[in-house]
Amino acid sequence: MKAKLTTGTSGVATGLAEYQLNLDVSQMLQQELLNRGYQVVMIRTTNDCAMSNAERAVYANESGAEIFVRIHANSSNDPSVNGAMFYAPSSANSYLSADVISASNTLASTMLSFYCSTTGLANKGVLQDDNMTGINWSTNPVALLELGFMTNPTDDANMQDDTYQQLMVRGIADGIDAYFGR
Repeated sequence: MKAKLTTGTSGVATGLAEYQLNLDVSQMLQQELLNRGYQVVMIRTTNDCAMSNAERAVYANESGAEIFVRIHANSSNDPSVNGAMFYAPSSANSYLSADVISASNTLASTMLSFYCSTTGLANKGVLQDDNMTGINWSTNPVALLELGFMTNPTDDANMQDDTYQQLMVRGIADGIDAYFGR
């Protein structure tokens, strides 16, 4: 049993809370995707959203979304660790169909490639994880992006910079475009 509303980590250099960074980047991404002609369904638009990860996945499923992109930031006990990664289900995931698993991994790897090439962040790869309720309750392709490490002073400072955030958003949106063949 996990808490429905958690704060995550915070920036080692900036002190910014992860939940605020995630929301800021997500709202910028929403606008960018709308500008590119996508319909966007946001799980949350404020920092007060007491939905569990399973409830968030069900909400995305019921919205008719073609993909479910989860935005997070990472942390490590080692402040030298930096870069970006995605999480996606493994082929052994017993909760999802083979089609959703395959599409989720394609979505994650495509987005990661564009995100890292645009931001210059180290590509830490797509990690398979079958223990995340936000993934396991999805019925559509799902990928969880770790934007960078808030415990790394350089990643943290970059992720708070407005110009860098525009790069982050462009990389994510370009990856979504590539996934859909646009």
